[in-house]
Amino acid sequence: MQFFAERVDKDAIDRLQRFITADFAQVDYTDAVTILENCGKQFENPVYWGVDLSSEHERYLAEEHFKAPVVVKNYPKDIKAFYMRLNEDGKTVAAMDVLAPGIGEIIGGSQREERLDVLDARMAEMGLNKEDYWWYRDLRRYGTVPHSGFGLGFERLIAYVTGVQNVRDVIPFPRTPRNATF
Repeated sequence: MQFFAERVDKDAIDRLQRFITADFAQVDYTDAVTILENCGKQFENPVYWGVDLSSEHERYLAEEHFKAPVVVKNYPKDIKAFYMRLNEDGKTVAAMDVLAPGIGEIIGGSQREERLDVLDARMAEMGLNKEDYWWYRDLRRYGTVPHSGFGLGFERLIAYVTGVQNVRDVIPFPRTPRNATF
């Protein structure tokens, strides 16, 4: 880290120290949208309930409103995957994103739907062929437990840790159009 602090970002070590000692704010998606709608800032991408938050929305929440890492939770079901657990309100799913100041979303996760009947209903809503997911449905049919999962944006994490401003500069194996062998 000393290398990056000396050559890339003088604030790298202090930024990480602030991050790991910060109290993460938590906000429901609905409240996050209200904050964005009422903040008085003109965003390039419009914000309203039901739209997926863009990078500018995420960064505003983390950098300007909360001034800390933020966990946004309970997203609308219509903008999330069929396998995310439907909340009791029937409109949202048990999903969350962790937003970091200076980069935006760094982790995305959700509780997975363990109820086969609800999973089938969600697949039908989304126009997915149940037969294409026979193996996934069998995982639920033959026994499962409530469980969750998450994905960590590795390149975003490296950019955040090192202070490199453009995530493209930290991708170890860049992918370019029409240039992939597999």
